[in-house]
Amino acid sequence: MTGRPARPVIPLQVLSASPSQVEAPRHLAPVPLALYVHFPWCRQKCPYCDFNSHAWPTRSGAAGAPALPEEDYVAALLADLEQAVPLIWGRRVGSIFFGGGTPSLLSAAAVDTLLGGLRSRLSVLPNAEITLEANPESVDAANFAAYRAAGVNRLSLGIQSFADGHLLALGRIHNGKQARWAIETAARHFDNFNLDLMYGLPGQTLDQAIADLRTALAYAPPHLSCYQLTIEPNTAFAARPPALPDADACADMQDAIEGELAAAAYVHYETAAFARSGYECRHNLNYWHFGDYLGIGAGAHSKLTLPERVLRQMRWKQPQTYLAQVAVGQPVQEEHRISPGDLPVEFMMNALRLLGGFEAPLFAARTGQSLAQIEAALQQAERTGLLERSGQRIAPTDRGRRFLNRLLAGFLPKSP
Repeated sequence: MTGRPARPVIPLQVLSASPSQVEAPRHLAPVPLALYVHFPWCRQKCPYCDFNSHAWPTRSGAAGAPALPEEDYVAALLADLEQAVPLIWGRRVGSIFFGGGTPSLLSAAAVDTLLGGLRSRLSVLPNAEITLEANPESVDAANFAAYRAAGVNRLSLGIQSFADGHLLALGRIHNGKQARWAIETAARHFDNFNLDLMYGLPGQTLDQAIADLRTALAYAPPHLSCYQLTIEPNTAFAARPPALPDADACADMQDAIEGELAAAAYVHYETAAFARSGYECRHNLNYWHFGDYLGIGAGAHSKLTLPERVLRQMRWKQPQTYLAQVAVGQPVQEEHRISPGDLPVEFMMNALRLLGGFEAPLFAARTGQSLAQIEAALQQAERTGLLERSGQRIAPTDRGRRFLNRLLAGFLPKSP
């Protein structure tokens, strides 16, 4: 849930790169490290969701259904981490993010065990941001208090809408009343929490989108993620697309939402993320700054900077397969080095999601390459009004933000 990203991976699915002769990365300085922990189960699979999530009836198991295997899964997560520790030995973790799926289906005891196990195997910074995603239908006041006592210090709630009709159209299994109660409960236990909202919903009008936003603002959330519903491949909505507002209507919603949030003193710091000053999501900022992250759990992705190479990994996606593969010491399904030619576009895919862009020295610090290697692409993006430079700052323009894929395409490696 974050601009989906909080979703912890920015895939290259929409872009394709050709191999090219580019200077190999030099030995890189230490890069900030985050940990992502994936929980793959939900009570019901939403028709728009393309995350690695799988339906499970209830936390304790419906009548005649097996109970959620949380004990086995927590043990597998810790075993997975132990096998990955040599890749991150000696590095300190600045943030932990429990994503899903619906991690709030985990019992408080399981979260406590898991966090204790993570801390015993990793060097976690004392002030680390520790986020757990939750959906309103899985909110339990006692569990929220116990999550906080275990060390979770930030909550991310998947609200999406407060209108029962729109929630039904989205396939959500909570209603507006449950959404409000979940926020009130979260606010009692966490001073740092995020609300996910969606716009461009089936049958939604501009007034209805703004009504959702104003309802959310009434709770003074420190952070809001507001993103447009899109139809993703291999989802139920892709097979049976609902009627959505047209592009102009969605653009009007986006403009109005951004205006309302600016007036309410929220900083629009990333494509779909808004925060009160000081409450920007540190975990997601690490992604956008092309920091490193270790992902454990079914389908989790990692990006790790090692001497002379940058490595990507993906764990086995199916939960039962993941459990079986961890047991034999093989949690990683796919692994590859990011080619030197792809590093610039991968860096830009992250850094240019930030409205403020990035400081020029960060490019060399994260890729090991000179900014001069992409100077021609930077100049072309400036000429077309997609990018602007001010001193050391490089950032997308308003036009570049709206046509981000066009901007990113300029940084793809050229065929030799």
